Amino acid sequence: MHHFNLSRQRSLFLILLSLALVWLLNGWRTGAGVKPLQNPLAQDPYIQVYFNHSEAQTYEDPYRRIKRHGDDLEQVIVEAILQAQTSIDVAVQEINLPNIALALRDRAQAGIAVRVIVENQYNRIWKPLNDFQTQQLDDRDQSKHTEQQQLIDANHNGKITAQELNQGDAIRILETAHVPLIDDTADGSKGSGLMHHKFMVVDGKTVMVGSANWTLSGIHGDFAHEESRGNANGLLKIQSAELADMFTEEFELMWGDGPGNDKDGLFGLQKPLRSPTVAQIADTQITVQFSPVSESEPWSKSVNGLIGKALNQANQSIDLALFVFSDQGISDRLAQKSKTGVKIRALIDANFIYRSYSEALDMLGMAIPDHRCKFEANNRPWSSPISHVGIAKLPEGDKLHHKFALIDNRTVILGSHNWSASANHKNDEDLLIINNSTVAAHFRREFDRLAAEADLGRTQTLQERQQRQRKACGLT
Repeated sequence: MHHFNLSRQRSLFLILLSLALVWLLNGWRTGAGVKPLQNPLAQDPYIQVYFNHSEAQTYEDPYRRIKRHGDDLEQVIVEAILQAQTSIDVAVQEINLPNIALALRDRAQAGIAVRVIVENQYNRIWKPLNDFQTQQLDDRDQSKHTEQQQLIDANHNGKITAQELNQGDAIRILETAHVPLIDDTADGSKGSGLMHHKFMVVDGKTVMVGSANWTLSGIHGDFAHEESRGNANGLLKIQSAELADMFTEEFELMWGDGPGNDKDGLFGLQKPLRSPTVAQIADTQITVQFSPVSESEPWSKSVNGLIGKALNQANQSIDLALFVFSDQGISDRLAQKSKTGVKIRALIDANFIYRSYSEALDMLGMAIPDHRCKFEANNRPWSSPISHVGIAKLPEGDKLHHKFALIDNRTVILGSHNWSASANHKNDEDLLIINNSTVAAHFRREFDRLAAEADLGRTQTLQERQQRQRKACGLT
């Protein structure tokens, strides 16, 4: 009898332990009990900064129902839309979040003038694909199609009804509501490099701008990866009629007659060359320039040239958080600043950092030939390499999508503009340089968060990659 009771108690203990483990695991996956890890920073009254991986705020992902750290960038955007009284102009590469589309629809139906521009490859409504059609897609497009299906499938039964499509597909929502929408084929072409902007102008006085596409992966995280929290991105809300005028001018150039028949929108290099312009917001100066700039123009007149000039003003430190960094001119200027004693640190997305054209290799004093066994033209590895160059550790499925630099803890460079030749010479892009220590403090915290657990320097993985490629090219 005593033995029976012990066995029963042991079984009960194991059952309770199993239930506890399930509860803990489920809590980890859903973020149950998540609390802020930091106190919020002060915000400038005219310029508010938000990061979707911020540890000072929490929210529940409205689609995956996961409680997590971060600023809810989608909600910030929706609130700005719902506050509109006269007009909303949106130029964002990709939009698939239904709550944003529904907010735009509601304001349009309330009589607000709403206009939307997207990149042509994302101006489409989801549709089911057969096996043959699916096989024609590459892995990335297959993944995007599946993610979109899961986003639209509200009851998660694997089938998309007409009602779910009408309420869950952002482009369908906008088209059904007759919201004027165009893409970069509105100039009569097959599309520019990329319509890569991520901005919105509300009532001619508020600008929402940053690095995030208005997508599930750009803001919240993927269905395919429960631990995903969205690509690391930032968003700024700026109150300034002067700045809004600059972005409205860019929008109008692309818009032309909108969805009319004239096909007179201007995208890519069809737009006129414009020099940097400056908006003064109280004590803050914001410099703005739009891409692209023709390769026939001096590099100094381009947006990458403007970045180089701003970096050249550094006296103490430069911190970079970049999706891609492949501009040699910027790298050369950073090398010179490093030699003068300016402390430089760089974090670059894992998918791009060690490619043959990446300037991260230059900063580390290395060079790797490409698949043709060619080295990058005019490549200049630093003669005095630095070690604080590497990869931030992010949740599986997430990318470092930032495009910012922090200079002397005072000046921030940001926008949609990647530090690449394509952004400089082909794409429709925006770049802002903001001189404001309160704004800079937010980027300081974000960079420090990313740098806290980063793989830096000439890692074993990098050295092995270099050796393999050199051996394959007969260079050992």
